[in-house]
Amino acid sequence: MALIRWQPRDTFSVNREIDNLINQVWGDQGNPNTQAWYPKVDIAEDENQFVLHAELPGMNREDIQVSLEDGVLTISGERKFETKKEDKNYLHRERSYGSFTRSFRMGKNVQVDKIAAAYKDGVLTMTLPKAEEVKPRQIEVTVS
Repeated sequence: MALIRWQPRDTFSVNREIDNLINQVWGDQGNPNTQAWYPKVDIAEDENQFVLHAELPGMNREDIQVSLEDGVLTISGERKFETKKEDKNYLHRERSYGSFTRSFRMGKNVQVDKIAAAYKDGVLTMTLPKAEEVKPRQIEVTVS
């Protein structure tokens, strides 16, 4: 007897049911009218610095605020809904709009005066150099 892999015929209805269950528990994150969105962020670390990349497509630099206080890096801002005078008949909308805030504990080992931030092509890139006392050091062992 041969085994045949079962596949549902209507995968879209299964996906809808799963989406509905998730939305009942965590809310409708994909609905642009909920005002609940946050940018996706990658943070990398090497021996000299932390590098953060945040996806903020469609935003202006003036709409993004960054602060570092007590070792907590906070990125906040608002993506405004496009309000053009022409009426559009949307068939489907997924882009989210509204205010957001993301915070990350970086510790107190960042050189605050040397932090650099750049915004290009919808990506915020921040470089946070580490303080000298936290960089790994090679300690020479002497023979006595």
